[in-house]
Amino acid sequence: MFKTIISTTDLAANLDNPNWIIVDASYELADKAAGYAMYQAGHIPGAVYAHPFDDLSGPPLTDQGRHPLPSPEKLISVFSRLGISEQTQVVVYDNRGITAARLWWLLNYMGHDLVAVLDGGIDAWKSEGRNTFSGDETNESANFTGTPNRKMLVVRDEVMDQRLLVDSRNSARFLGDSSGADANAGHIKGAVNRPHSQNKDENLKLRDPEILRQEFAQLLGEVPSDEATFYCGSGVSACQTLLTMAHIGLKPGKLYVGSWSEWSQFDELPKENGPAR
Repeated sequence: MFKTIISTTDLAANLDNPNWIIVDASYELADKAAGYAMYQAGHIPGAVYAHPFDDLSGPPLTDQGRHPLPSPEKLISVFSRLGISEQTQVVVYDNRGITAARLWWLLNYMGHDLVAVLDGGIDAWKSEGRNTFSGDETNESANFTGTPNRKMLVVRDEVMDQRLLVDSRNSARFLGDSSGADANAGHIKGAVNRPHSQNKDENLKLRDPEILRQEFAQLLGEVPSDEATFYCGSGVSACQTLLTMAHIGLKPGKLYVGSWSEWSQFDELPKENGPAR
């Protein structure tokens, strides 16, 4: 069973396993069609595609961010279409080491923990000279059953009550030097910054677990890991940090899915620029 990270070697050894489902979640924020085009051009054999915006986001219910949390009904429909049932081992990958973790989090949120993210993504697979297929692939539909775990989630009205709030965006966006895709720059008042990119090396593979444990211990201080709340621009890249926490043996924190793309819309909500105070 793989529940956090899986290597290309382990995935290659199980390509023909009938109980495994492989999902490509490649995505480019600036061009929503690019990820699917990359999948069609060359994907891991057997992989089906899940669109991070069309499939892994939904009409605003809990939040009004750029990638809103889908309803349980939509997630059940998407996961069933992908072929995921109770005993299915899911492996998900992407092109940037970000969006696959969103699917990992959503499956866990719906009670399915047999899901792992491919270390290094599609680039790692291709760099090793492994085979890829082009075009589309589909799986036989399954009967996904699951219910959402509300304890994993923080909504806007709960944000300021959190013991520790961690911003997973890059430092320029946290400091307010860049607004990114959002209308306003800055961060949620009281938040600290740990960019999700610090979890990975230049090849998008997770860094040494022991070093990561030391860094998270410093970040968390006396706050239990599962009482920390993480956010980013739109509730996607923060999932990569939560995945990292689970992989190194910590209980993952909670996710504010609306994140800065929601928070920044409301003038009355407390915001800051500059370093964490």
